[in-house]
Amino acid sequence: MMDLGLLIIRLVIGVLFIGHGAQKLFGWFGGHGLKGTGGWFDSIGMKPGVMIALFAGLAELIGGILFALGFLTPLAALMIAGTMIMAIVKVHGPNGLWATSNGYEYNLTLLSVAIGIALIGPGQYALDFFLF
Repeated sequence: MMDLGLLIIRLVIGVLFIGHGAQKLFGWFGGHGLKGTGGWFDSIGMKPGVMIALFAGLAELIGGILFALGFLTPLAALMIAGTMIMAIVKVHGPNGLWATSNGYEYNLTLLSVAIGIALIGPGQYALDFFLF
């Protein structure tokens, strides 16, 4: 049952990150695409915004795909963790912990899940299990 639980966690978190990456890169799912996201990054002092949006979007999209598949799981977790650390430091941290105040509660939760899965492994329903 533990392996099924790990699969569910990986799929939910991975698919959510795929969606966030697609928002930044392609403007899907209500996102603003590279130009819009890049403009927002510029507005909060993260320059050059479009390039940062590209890297963030790729990290979320590729990290999400890898995480969901359980393939190169430590790398996937690192990609997810990196984006969440940046979100905490650059956006949500000054607002405190709670999500109700636009704080970093959600980011910390995702960061913890990614690192936790990297440390315990993706389970037997993962490509890593079959390939390594």
